[in-house]
Amino acid sequence: MTTSQTSSTRPDDPAPAERDPRPAARGVWRYIPGFGRPTIRFVHRWAIALLVSNVGIVATGGAVRVTGSGLGCPTWPRCTDNSFVPHEELGIHGAIEFGNRMLTWVLIIIAIAAWVAVLRYAGSARRDKWTVTLIALGIPFQGVIGGITVLTDLNPWVVALHFLLSMALVSAATVLVYRLRPYPTPAEPAAVDADVPASATRRLGVYLAWLIYVVTWVTIYLGTVVTGSGPHAGDVDAPRNGLDPDNATQLHADAVFVLVGLALAALVYARVFARPQQRSALVFVALLALQGVIGFVQFATDLPVALVIAHMFGSALLLIGATWQVLVARATDQPRVDAA
Repeated sequence: MTTSQTSSTRPDDPAPAERDPRPAARGVWRYIPGFGRPTIRFVHRWAIALLVSNVGIVATGGAVRVTGSGLGCPTWPRCTDNSFVPHEELGIHGAIEFGNRMLTWVLIIIAIAAWVAVLRYAGSARRDKWTVTLIALGIPFQGVIGGITVLTDLNPWVVALHFLLSMALVSAATVLVYRLRPYPTPAEPAAVDADVPASATRRLGVYLAWLIYVVTWVTIYLGTVVTGSGPHAGDVDAPRNGLDPDNATQLHADAVFVLVGLALAALVYARVFARPQQRSALVFVALLALQGVIGFVQFATDLPVALVIAHMFGSALLLIGATWQVLVARATDQPRVDAA
């Protein structure tokens, strides 16, 4: 063995994640902690912050709706025709709606920080950069859709679109968190049955994960239809979609039953074949059970405000779980190392 070979494999040689061959950061970025030479852990934390803030805006938007504050600021982008901020005559509803609008700016700041961190991190793949860019652009676009909901006096179909776009950002942020995680992907196990090809077993898991993801979206959409037919319009004078609430609720429940069957099938599959997605499948089943209990109780108790907000928050968690299952099912056994 040559001297160079020996020195490259000695025990005290730094791990790949500890090497930093890049020159010191220059320009304004060197004065901003973390952003001068971002590490994978630093970038991952910003990705998590982006996901949490997107889930948070879903919950606060739900609070605006169920408190009847959707037209607390009756126009957009101003709060009133003559002011960007609410006045005393608008009362608590104006304060709630204006507060939700201000939270959008907090989300934009977090999105910009995450975007800069991902683009400056040396180990970011092209798809990571595209993902964070689309999220960053989607947030102000989502704000415009929110303005349209106000200008259309909370049309239930536009309100539903506003919510669905928020959920799309939640799903995209979940992808970013998964892709930038600083720990390795679970290893691929050997096939349990030698007669069953490992590739066929893996494809089955991928198909199940995608089915769960699609049905989760269908269930969430039907949930917006239920909301559009019910009492929580966001304002006492806001229109409803004209559908019968009982029929809309039954259709939503039918989709939930399909989702429960698929979730249990995915869990059994993962357990039988000892797949890496055992944990994610179990967590999804637990989230689905909790969301089902909340949905049933809120329906039986005439939709109390707290439970409606919890149900919307649970929808975001379910979509995170469904997205995570797809990512784990498609994952390889190659660990991600810090190239910073």
